[in-house]
Amino acid sequence: MSRAEVTVLGAGAFGLSIAWVCVQRGARVRVIDPNGVAAGSSGGIVGALAPHTPENWNDKKQFQLESLLMAGRFWAEVEDASGMTAGYGRLGRVQPILDAAGLALANQRAEGARVLWGDAAEWRVDRAQGDWSPASPTGQVIFDTLSARVHPRQACFALAGAIEASGGEIVRDGAVEGAVVHATGVEGLAAMTAQHTRQVGNGVKGQAVLLAHEAHDLPQLYFDGLHVVPHADGTVAVGSTSERYFEAPASTDAQLDDVLARAVAGVPLLGGAKIIARWAGVRPRARSRAPMLGAHPFEDGAFVANGGFKIGFGVAPKVAEVMADLVLDGIDHIPPEFQAARCL
Repeated sequence: MSRAEVTVLGAGAFGLSIAWVCVQRGARVRVIDPNGVAAGSSGGIVGALAPHTPENWNDKKQFQLESLLMAGRFWAEVEDASGMTAGYGRLGRVQPILDAAGLALANQRAEGARVLWGDAAEWRVDRAQGDWSPASPTGQVIFDTLSARVHPRQACFALAGAIEASGGEIVRDGAVEGAVVHATGVEGLAAMTAQHTRQVGNGVKGQAVLLAHEAHDLPQLYFDGLHVVPHADGTVAVGSTSERYFEAPASTDAQLDDVLARAVAGVPLLGGAKIIARWAGVRPRARSRAPMLGAHPFEDGAFVANGGFKIGFGVAPKVAEVMADLVLDGIDHIPPEFQAARCL
């Protein structure tokens, strides 16, 4: 490839999505990651693209809504260009309603969704039915039609394939040329913290388990703090823990056993499912708890996209759009609460 116009450091969800949109807009793009594609937390197994609740609306929730609504087209274009699957499916999500107070709140949020989501998606109260439903003391559940899923690792490799098929380059080592975007996850947050007087962000470990259970056309479930996500390949992912303090970032332990036990208690149908994989990784959490986007705070002329903790794949299409606007055209559509200054 001739001299790159954009160099993206990091081949996770944010870095690859930004690179893909820049390639689509005609830029010569090089992605550099010494560890390869999806080597960090973006190579996980859960992939729940779930919306914030439709209340107390703010720029962060609006940004996520727009991204979730972009996702179908975004991933279809990735799959068309790469010939690979990202595992995307917008099949909704079911949550149990535990008591009368929860029912009142669910109905209130249903009205909020009518106002805030309009005709784009629905949040409604339904009766619990069938085996694929978490235990609900009230016999009722919340069903929203906005939630979707991807298979994180497959999605990253599909993005990489789309970039390369369209003329971009993905390497483990190479020249850093043109506009530079730092999308380096936990390592990037640590590097910025080392250049500052306070913590810019930190890594939060998560553990998840992948089960052999065919439910590919069913909605994801959320209960007892767990995401249960059926994938298109005949597996179901369950996760995850949220560990700020840990010693072994890539190993699983009894905390994951507890996650699985709680999942089976909520959905007994999973009790006999074979465990295919146990996964652990460390996710980047910016100090502001929102993604950190825009001008890099410590490197003149460079850019940063980091801190996609728990919502990284869900906001990736919109992150890619606004970062490409900024990097390629100098147009800043990034919400103020996502600016790096909020973490400094």
